[in-house]
Amino acid sequence: MPSLAKQLVAEFIGTFAIVFVVGAATGVIGADVLTISLAQGLTIAALASALMAISGAHFNPAVTVGMLVGGRIQAVTALLYIVMQLVAAFVAAGLLVYALAGTELAIIKDKPITESVAVGTPKIPNKVINNVQSDEPRISAVQGVVVEGALTFLLVITYFGTMADGRGSRLGGLAVGFMATVGVLVGFSLTGAALNPARVFGPAMISGTWLNHWIYWVGPLAGGALAGLVYGRFLLEEPAQPVKDLGAS
Repeated sequence: MPSLAKQLVAEFIGTFAIVFVVGAATGVIGADVLTISLAQGLTIAALASALMAISGAHFNPAVTVGMLVGGRIQAVTALLYIVMQLVAAFVAAGLLVYALAGTELAIIKDKPITESVAVGTPKIPNKVINNVQSDEPRISAVQGVVVEGALTFLLVITYFGTMADGRGSRLGGLAVGFMATVGVLVGFSLTGAALNPARVFGPAMISGTWLNHWIYWVGPLAGGALAGLVYGRFLLEEPAQPVKDLGAS
């Protein structure tokens, strides 16, 4: 079994990759939703497959909370995972700003790079009326919580079924990546489809974009916890084993 230090390094690498790649695609390159969804899904698929044997490849506080509720990780280990995920997200967003400052990508629509990172921070978009963007959000904050929660529930259920359940496929990282791609395709126009509090926290720390930030904690954590309860406590045939340090068995 890998040491806790190795597990935390693996969580840092995976979370860093997600925030850096997706943040760049969303806020700097200005890609469309298909490109953004593929950037997130393929990054998760690759890094989860590479690091699942080290840490369980959570890369997401919602997954970690789901594993905790499902009895698959110790509370102290879960807390350390989440701290490392948030640190990785902050470093990734900061490095993105530093790496692109002064380049032709440093200005998006005549805005500084920190505002480009803000564009890459998931948020509820405003309504477009007669081809003019209004100041009214497309959906309410409560609806945003529901969207984020439902999509994260499906993501964490997929994680449990393919990576935490011993009966699942060894290609679990690919399945989780597919579900993350679908989540962005479905939810991007509604909430920005974070499905991961760290994905919002890092860019928000750098850009100061805190509007409705709580939505991206409450929704995903509730969805992840519910998935952990349903799969970890009900669908799994084997009893939960919270004594293990690994995020997934």
